[in-house]
Amino acid sequence: MAKCSICEKGAHFGNNVSHSHRRSNRMWKSNIKSVKAVVDGTPKKIYVCTSCLRSGKVERA
Repeated sequence: MAKCSICEKGAHFGNNVSHSHRRSNRMWKSNIKSVKAVVDGTPKKIYVCTSCLRSGKVERA
């Protein structure tokens, strides 16, 4: 679910690195919003990242 319908941006994975340099897994989640947008002429609910919303790649319904 946490993937942009327009640019396919999703979660990224990496490491938390403590002061003593021990590493544990972590995740960066994209800022994904549920938006009612016009898709093929009809309003539809899709998941879109905020960078696509701001850039105007999505026409809201």
